[in-house]
Amino acid sequence: MRDKISQLFCLQKNACKNNSTDNNRGHNVPTKTTSNGTMCANGSLGTEGPEAPETDSSGTGRMRKPLERNGSTQNHVVHLERRLGLFSGVALIVGTMIGSGIFVSPSGLLVRTGSVGVSFIIWLACGVLSLLGALAYAELGTMNTSSGAEWAYFMDAYGPAPAFLFSWVSTLVLKPSQMAIICLSFAQYAVEAFVTECDPPRGVVKMVALVAIVMILFVNCYSVNLGMAVQNVFTAAKLVAVVVVICGGAWKLMQGNTQHLSNAFNGPMPNVGAIATAFYTGLWAYDGWNNLNYVTEEIKNPSKNLPRSIIIGIPLVTLCYALINISYLAAMSPQEMIESEAVAVTFGNRILGALAWLMPLSVTISTFGSANGTLFAAGRLCFAASREGHLLDILSYVHVRRLTPAPGLIFHSLIASAMVLHGTIDSLIDFFSFTAWIFYGGAMLALIVMRYTKPNYPRPYKVPIIIPVVVLVISVYLVAAPIFETPRVEYLYALLFIFAGLIFYVPFVKLGMTPRFMNKVTLFLQLLLEVVPTSSMAMFE
Repeated sequence: MRDKISQLFCLQKNACKNNSTDNNRGHNVPTKTTSNGTMCANGSLGTEGPEAPETDSSGTGRMRKPLERNGSTQNHVVHLERRLGLFSGVALIVGTMIGSGIFVSPSGLLVRTGSVGVSFIIWLACGVLSLLGALAYAELGTMNTSSGAEWAYFMDAYGPAPAFLFSWVSTLVLKPSQMAIICLSFAQYAVEAFVTECDPPRGVVKMVALVAIVMILFVNCYSVNLGMAVQNVFTAAKLVAVVVVICGGAWKLMQGNTQHLSNAFNGPMPNVGAIATAFYTGLWAYDGWNNLNYVTEEIKNPSKNLPRSIIIGIPLVTLCYALINISYLAAMSPQEMIESEAVAVTFGNRILGALAWLMPLSVTISTFGSANGTLFAAGRLCFAASREGHLLDILSYVHVRRLTPAPGLIFHSLIASAMVLHGTIDSLIDFFSFTAWIFYGGAMLALIVMRYTKPNYPRPYKVPIIIPVVVLVISVYLVAAPIFETPRVEYLYALLFIFAGLIFYVPFVKLGMTPRFMNKVTLFLQLLLEVVPTSSMAMFE
């Protein structure tokens, strides 16, 4: 323990010395004297310099410095580095989007639409909607290259209260539930490979999901480069699996198995509410299209690589999904897809014969890679929001040697583990989709608002205004239609949970109240995890 304290104090001295120039730029930052006489903000063991405020042309003072900032420099002790290039950006998008959704959602979408043709149209529409939303996010992400995605954009457009509500819901519900769903899917397919005559035991599935969370947490806490290497390798592997499915479907089609596609629009048309819930199921499979915006501070040349990654990645995923669905229908009837607990495994049994075991393996690889990308992005949301005082200070700290946001990653993993133990896939997907599209619509409105409140602000990438308007209208429909068509008390609970964040915002963020014991807790966790605050000046210069 004494060695840890000595190391952290040594880092503290160097950090405060390196940041002395930054701290004399006319900013009054409250400091606290530590036991060795050095001065650092918030009474923590490490460096935490002031953020340099930069006012935009509208005078709101909310926007960070746009475009490619100098970012973290070698003169700062701890910082997040720009390590993600174009290939890693595409891998993060594709690897996160192609996860459990295409293996869980096809049957659910068929159930809710009752029509092969309508379900296929919704699959394509979900891809187009995701691309339009991501293009709008590209403008927001190149206009403000701070990490945190929606949280940063809400800060710029609406102020701290809506941004806090987003970080409140995303940190406690959205991101952990997303990871929990993916890891449950991973576990279900992994266990099913060893259980052929009965359904996988639920307890075993949950334990395997927990093991997967621990493994992914270790990878991302150990090294950013290792986390992205895992992402790149698993993305390549899952694309190979997608090609295998598509080739198998093409072989069946060449044999004349087109009967399930020839009468695609037979059956009654679904109602408005059913279409909205079907979109929820399809959009879950596409979710992850905005994950790159959470890590913009770590992207090399984000004004170019962010939109390029989106334009390459999302159409690729849409094409894969369309061809995979056709392949499924070439090997199975719609009813067989609905009755199958693991559509991809059933497909493998029909097509691959003795090599059918490759499908469960491919699905586990795919879902593991998707979960890895989800946690990679989620940890950066904690990091960005807590850096502004919207979450616990410890969540914005970085490991002194590995330069990873370990506390935020651990926090998300703990909540995801709790959800794995107490939730099911279907219930988590519905809650996730309803709540997520409230904030996606809010981001579209933020873009529209800033077109008028910040008209002269630099926009390296600019989309036609009709794109965020269309996505906003669809977001309102996706949120409102299920409520009016099939009212459920869960929707009310979701809304109440969102606004319950104000109970914590007013005293702890607005008024700045901090329990006395929190400093001791923070120092204890710093010593335990070997983490220190980053230099705020490094993040925003």
